Amino acid sequence: MEAYLLNLFILISIYSILGVTLNFIMGYAGIYSLAHAVFFGVGAYAGSFMAMHFNASIFVTLPVAMVAGGLLSLILALPALRVRGEYFVAASLGLQVLAVTIFSEWKGVTGGIGGLIGIPPLDIAGFEIFKPSQFIFVTVVALVIILFIINRLVHSSFGRSLRAIRDSESAAAAFGKNVPLIKTISVVISSALTAVAGVLYASYLSFINVESFMLDTSVLIMAMVIIGGTGTQAGPIVGAALLLILPSLISYLDFLPQTEIGSIQQIIYGLGMALLMIYRPGGIVGRKKHSETGKE
Repeated sequence: MEAYLLNLFILISIYSILGVTLNFIMGYAGIYSLAHAVFFGVGAYAGSFMAMHFNASIFVTLPVAMVAGGLLSLILALPALRVRGEYFVAASLGLQVLAVTIFSEWKGVTGGIGGLIGIPPLDIAGFEIFKPSQFIFVTVVALVIILFIINRLVHSSFGRSLRAIRDSESAAAAFGKNVPLIKTISVVISSALTAVAGVLYASYLSFINVESFMLDTSVLIMAMVIIGGTGTQAGPIVGAALLLILPSLISYLDFLPQTEIGSIQQIIYGLGMALLMIYRPGGIVGRKKHSETGKE
């Protein structure tokens, strides 16, 4: 039971990083992306490739993964963010579909459909981190550092510009904000930090394949943010914990057919998101909006 709980907490920490980084662009800038799993995957593959062929030090794998994630997002963001939000959603969906194909076929880097096996454990200043009791400390520290970085950005002038763009791009542009540049920078930062989760995930499991980085993962991460509460610091963490604990709880219900657990989970996710949108649009952590006054 202890090993199971440690594993669960490690995955919650990793997915919390994914939720927090998506929330940075979705909750504060109003940029909705269906390709977050792509940058998660790029970080995992880039970090694993470096660890397996060159150097497993976290001070090498993390920067390489972050640069790879940031550069890929830049390719997506530069053309897509010059138009309104719905076009970015479409572009991100296209990137997600394309990335799955590349992950599946680029055998020299990704291992193809079979994936990468035998990924070295994290190396921190010569110490290999492979025990769950050690790894949970690393993931929590990474989550805290990323929360700190995003908190500082959100409460800076850059963060105020993001919120202005979220509320009204036209008004932000009228006040002299370079909307495409600000949005592009935010997406690059989000994607680079997302790659950190990829490195941690790959090192922890010591195996990755394309199944972990498909569209349903992007949708799951978005669900974590929406259910937890967009535009809040704790919301994505609450959402990640809830949606990762829920499958375990459902599996203990003997009256449910075990072969249909996956479908039942999807129904619960969808129903939960629909009910939240109706009765609590701000999510579990977010404050309830009062439609009568327009205030929170």
